[in-house]
Amino acid sequence: MWTTPACEVAASSDPLGETLHLLRLTGTLYCRAELTAPWGVAVPALPGCMTLQVVTAGRCWLEADGVEPRLVGPGSLTLIPHGIPHRFRSDPQASTEALFSIPVQRLSERYEIMRYGGGGELTQVTYAVLRLDHVAAQRMVAQLPTVLHLDRFDDETGWLHSTLRFVASEAQTLRPGGETMLTRLADVLVIQTIRAWLDAAPEARQGWLAALRDPQIGQALTALHRTPERDWRVTDLAREAGMSRSAFAARFTALVGEPVMRYVAAWRLQLAHDHLGRSDEPLPVVARRFGYQSEAAFCRAFKRAYGVPPGRLRREPVPDRRRADRG
Repeated sequence: MWTTPACEVAASSDPLGETLHLLRLTGTLYCRAELTAPWGVAVPALPGCMTLQVVTAGRCWLEADGVEPRLVGPGSLTLIPHGIPHRFRSDPQASTEALFSIPVQRLSERYEIMRYGGGGELTQVTYAVLRLDHVAAQRMVAQLPTVLHLDRFDDETGWLHSTLRFVASEAQTLRPGGETMLTRLADVLVIQTIRAWLDAAPEARQGWLAALRDPQIGQALTALHRTPERDWRVTDLAREAGMSRSAFAARFTALVGEPVMRYVAAWRLQLAHDHLGRSDEPLPVVARRFGYQSEAAFCRAFKRAYGVPPGRLRREPVPDRRRADRG
């Protein structure tokens, strides 16, 4: 996804908007599915990923554990933020086949076409599996519900309808650059769907998201998120918020659900954990990058939090979670 590095973000009075800016998505799989009834596709658990399904023609049933089955029609999208198993079917009685067992036409490393089913009524679905690349985004997504669904009838501003028209056009014609267009459009749809939920859902005004919306606590969180390497103290963050130390500490705990310095420590270690999976920097450099004065202190804190020393992530590479090999 096209993004500006966080260090280039200007000072903002919108901490929640700045966190959305950090919603960097890495596409691991984009699929155009042409499905003819009867058909059923079972998507396995995809830890650390979210899935986006856009129905561009026809209709299908969506099922996920703990969620009422939903008939999904053309011009609608479904976002499943937590990578839980789910199923799509032409009708509730149709049998399902495991996603990664269905043959596909692979057009590139990440883009493919699936043609599957019994030859009846056609449903077309554009499907994307995406992974988040920043701790702030991961924390935001953790508060999302199991399933988010939007369709053109709920779209008062027209953004969904117009974007879905682009998706349908690009998926249908496969013009030069079509794969790039689809990946960018999928990113836009995910962010817009989350924005719509943030604007409308009562749950979006609770916990960490409520803290980001708070005019004072939000400013302190933004300062911490921008510069985790600073030697932060409660008094420093209270100053960022324009509050007394005691009032800030009490309000922070009430909104975020944990004391200030516990949050600071956990935030730094989450950033470090993600960074170690992508970087070859020496551990002393990583320790300083995330606010630790010594490698030893960093290693002790990391092992307490994750049960293994940070060097283990280097000796045992993080597995590729994008998808199973289709052979």
